Amino acid sequence: MPERTYRVVQVAEPGAPLTVVDLPIHEPGPGHVRVAVQACGVCHTDTNFVDGTQPGLTFPITPGHEVAGVIDAVGRDVHPWQVGDRVAIGWSGGYCGYCPPCRGGDFVHCAQQWVTGAAYPGGYAEMITAPRTALARIPGELSAADAAPMACAGVTMFNSIRRTQAGPGDLVAILGLGGLGHLGVQFAAKMGFRTVAIARGAEKAELARTLGAHHYIDATAGSVADELQKLGGAAVVAATAANADAISATVDGLAPHGELLTLAVLADSLHVSPLQLIVSSGTVHGHPGGVARDVEDTMNFAALQGIRPVVEPLPLDRAAEGYDRMQANQARFRVVLTTA
Repeated sequence: MPERTYRVVQVAEPGAPLTVVDLPIHEPGPGHVRVAVQACGVCHTDTNFVDGTQPGLTFPITPGHEVAGVIDAVGRDVHPWQVGDRVAIGWSGGYCGYCPPCRGGDFVHCAQQWVTGAAYPGGYAEMITAPRTALARIPGELSAADAAPMACAGVTMFNSIRRTQAGPGDLVAILGLGGLGHLGVQFAAKMGFRTVAIARGAEKAELARTLGAHHYIDATAGSVADELQKLGGAAVVAATAANADAISATVDGLAPHGELLTLAVLADSLHVSPLQLIVSSGTVHGHPGGVARDVEDTMNFAALQGIRPVVEPLPLDRAAEGYDRMQANQARFRVVLTTA
């Protein structure tokens, strides 16, 4: 009987092209399931995998940490997961359950640092094998293409905003209207916040309001901080724009005790003085996306409130094209690789 194989996108070495190859199908081990991938989002942080800067990589690698599909096979000790369950897998590729952070319930900071695509091959493939702790159940209202971006971009926005001190009616600003930002505006508006979208160019105002923003600030037209203060000051600025200057320009727009969330993966330093934070009693902090339970909460809220990502589907064999579109910022708003 011929060996069963599946298609998978591999990067042979740092900076090498994305290539589709066939690999043999293996049965999942204890505590693991095999998922037939239906959709996988192409995220900007995938560049860290392709260029080899993501810690823990062993080449060849398969990127992809916005995965949606159906359980195809189960190993031992994976209760309650069963073949046929629809699941999503995000950046957090599971957790050990026994390290000090896990014993304290802080699973997102598990000492094992299992990242999908680094700890094991990612979702640019027809199959992925993952630990049961990485699995989030997809609600029936979401298609696979809708669910996939929720596993990273969606949970990054929803989980970070819901854990701030902002209350209903407070001013929450979303800086940037890209893959994260277009979801952030929808989440903030549906969570009951007075929502401000901040982006470059007056032409994006209509898009912002379509997504649910109550106000729009054109970052090229003047001081973003002054415009935020005219609106009463922001309880939260969720910064998704990968631009340190643009992020720094929002600090003086915070209300007393306001929070600046740095969500874009960016190595550049921000320009924030102690005096700025002292005057407002403000804080600047980061927030990881979240673990599987957080992804599940994100998808359930999206299903309840009618929140959907704007996706550009491409078949798996065009992964290199989709990756290039993401790198060139030509996609609107999320390229999603499909295996249908």
